[in-house]
Amino acid sequence: GGLFRADDTAVFDLTHEDLGILRQASLLRWGRVEPAIFGTLFERILDDGKRAQLGAHYTSREDILLILEPVVMAPLRRRWNEVKAGSEEIAAAMETASASTRFKLRVQLEARLLDWMDELARVRILDPACGSGNFLYVALKLLLDLWREAQIFSIDHHLAYLPCKVGPSQLYGIETNVYAHELASVVVWIGYLQWRNDNAMGEPEEPILRVLENIQHCDAILELDAEGNPRLDADGKPIEPAWSEADFIVSNPPFLGDKRMRAELGDQYVEALRKLYEGRVPGGADLVTYWFEKARAQIAASKTKRAGLLATNSIRMVGNRSALESINASGGIFMAWSDRPWILDGAAVRVSFVGFDDGSQTARTLDGQPVEAIHSDLTSSTNITGAERLHENANPSFKGVTLEGPFDLTPEQAQRMLAAPLNPNGRSNSDVVRRILKGRDVVQTNQEGWVIDFVEMAESDAALYELPFEYVRRSVKPIRDVSRRERTGRRWWLHGENRPGLRKALAGLRRCIVTPGVSKHRIFVWMRTEIVPDQKLCVIPRDDDYFLGVLQSRLHERWALSTCSWIGVGNDPSYTSASTFETFPFPWPPGQEPKDSPLVAAIAEMARALVEKRDAWLNPPDASAVELMRRTLTNLYNARPSWLTEAHRKLDLAVFAAYGWPVTLTDAELLERLLALNHSRAAQVPAAAQ
Repeated sequence: GGLFRADDTAVFDLTHEDLGILRQASLLRWGRVEPAIFGTLFERILDDGKRAQLGAHYTSREDILLILEPVVMAPLRRRWNEVKAGSEEIAAAMETASASTRFKLRVQLEARLLDWMDELARVRILDPACGSGNFLYVALKLLLDLWREAQIFSIDHHLAYLPCKVGPSQLYGIETNVYAHELASVVVWIGYLQWRNDNAMGEPEEPILRVLENIQHCDAILELDAEGNPRLDADGKPIEPAWSEADFIVSNPPFLGDKRMRAELGDQYVEALRKLYEGRVPGGADLVTYWFEKARAQIAASKTKRAGLLATNSIRMVGNRSALESINASGGIFMAWSDRPWILDGAAVRVSFVGFDDGSQTARTLDGQPVEAIHSDLTSSTNITGAERLHENANPSFKGVTLEGPFDLTPEQAQRMLAAPLNPNGRSNSDVVRRILKGRDVVQTNQEGWVIDFVEMAESDAALYELPFEYVRRSVKPIRDVSRRERTGRRWWLHGENRPGLRKALAGLRRCIVTPGVSKHRIFVWMRTEIVPDQKLCVIPRDDDYFLGVLQSRLHERWALSTCSWIGVGNDPSYTSASTFETFPFPWPPGQEPKDSPLVAAIAEMARALVEKRDAWLNPPDASAVELMRRTLTNLYNARPSWLTEAHRKLDLAVFAAYGWPVTLTDAELLERLLALNHSRAAQVPAAAQ
C-alpha cells in the first residue's frame, strides 16, 4: 500500500523513550482495531482546525448504515431474496426428482447461485468524498455478509464451495487530502482482512495490502492542476472532473457554508466552481450541494443507479433546496432523515440524510416512516416550497442595518458623547449616538447597546459631530481601508448596509414590529423607531396591534416553521422576508384591511392583551436584578404558563375568525388552506405590477 512504499528511505533516530513507546504499542492487539477509528486519528494529525473547517468529521457506523442500508443493501437484498426464492423451488424439486433429473437440477441450482455471486462481485460503490474510507469499509463488510448468506445457503443444500469474489477492488473513492487518500486503502484492507479472519476464510493471496487504484487523489467537483489551481480547457473554461461509473454513490461530503467558502477555498477556486456549475447550482449554495448535483447528473446519465448523501439540514433550505428540487425533477427522493443531531469531537450540527434514484423506487420513507412523497424541503405533507412571493407583501418587511465595523459603543462611551457640548453645527451628539437593538435583546436580557449612526450624511456633515466622527475615524476607517467592497471603503463613516428603504418606511411611525432572524420561539415585539435595529432583526414597519396579532398567531407560526431555515447548534428556526413574510397570505392584503371591521378590532384587542401580560411578567415591580435577568421571553415561552397559553388561544380564535376558518384545523389542513390562498393571491397580480 501507499503508506508502506519501498522507496521511502527516510530514517528516524529513536531515543530510549521512543523505543519504550513503540514497545508498548506493539503489545496491543492491532489485529482487532476498529478500522473506522482511523478516521478520527487522521483528523487529529492534520493541521489544526483545517479538516474541521471543511466539515470532514468522523461518521459513526450507525449513521453510515442509515444511508447504506436503504440505498445500497435494500435493492441487493431484494435481488438476493428473488434468487433465494427461485433456488429454494429448485431445491424442493430435487427432493422428489429422479437421480438423473436431480443431477440436472443440482447443476441448475449451482449455476443460479454462481450467477448471483458474479452479480454481487460486479457491484461498484463510489464515495466521492471518502476521507479515510469509513463508508467504503462498512459497505464492503455488508457486501461480504451478503455473500456469506449465499455461501451458507449453498452449504445447507450440500452444494460445491462457492468462491468469494467480493473484495476491495469493487470500491471507488475520491479524496483531496493525500494522507486520507492513502489511509482509505489501508482502512478498507484492514476491514477486509478482519472479515476474512472472523469468517474463517483464511489469508488472501499476497501481497496482503495492495494499492487500490480505484481510490483517486483529486478534487471531486473541480479539476485542478499540479499547483492546485483550477484547470481550464482550450476555451478558458473550468473543467468538471469525471466520476467513475458505479452502481451506488454514498458519501458524507464536506460541510462548508456559502459564506465560508471563499475564506477556506480561496476566491479563484470559488469563482471557477460557480462558473463551472452555473445554471445547475445557485451561486450562493453551500459546498455540499455540488456533490448532490454531480450525483444527480450521474444518475440522469445512467452511470449510477442510486445515491445516498449526508449533509447539514441546510440542504432543505432556500438557497440549497434547488439541489433537491433538481433531484425530484429528474428522478426522486425515496428516503430521507430530515433532521438529526450529529455530534462528535466538538462538531455539533443538525444533519439530513437523502437517498435518491431515477424515480424507479415508488416506496418512500421519511424519518423512518412510510410516506406518499418527499418534497425538496424533506417534508411529506403540504408542499410549501411551491408558495409564491406575493406582490402585496413586497415592502412591509426589512432586514435591520449591517454595521460592517466597530460602530458600537459601551454605555459609558455613549454617555460621554451625549454629555458633550453642542457641536459646531449647533447640534447635539444625540442626533447620531443612538440605542441599537440586537436579536438577542428581544428574547434574552437586553444589553442596552449603543451605536454611532450617521445614516446617509456626507462626510463633511458627519465630521461636524466631533467626538462620534473621530471615534469612527480611529476605529472603523482602518478596517474599511482594506475592505474588498469598494463602496464600503469609500463610505467608511457609514454603516455597510444602511437600509434606506427601511428608514423611509419607518418615517412618521412611533413604533414598529421586530422579530429575531433566528430564535427558538417565533416572537414578535414592539420597538421604538428611534432605536437602530441590527441585521439580526426582521423589521415590519407597522404600528397597529392588528398586524402584530396576525404575525403572533398560530397560523403565521405554522407557516414560518414550514418555510424557514434551521440555524446553528440549537437548530433554531430562522425568519426571512423573502421566504417567510413575503409568501404569507394575510387575512387581507397588507394595507387593505377594513379599518372598522369587528374582526380586525378583535385581533387588535387580543394582541394588546397578550403584549400587556408579557410585559407585566418581564418587568414586575420591586423585582431584584437577579430576578429580572431570569425573566426573558425565551424562558417565558420555554415554561409557557397557563395564562400565556390562554392569551394565545384567544388571539388564535380572533385570527381564525378573520380568515373564516375553523380553529379545529390540523396543522396539515391549515397549511393546505394557506398555500391555496397564497396561490390565489399570487394569480391576482395588480395591473401596475404586470
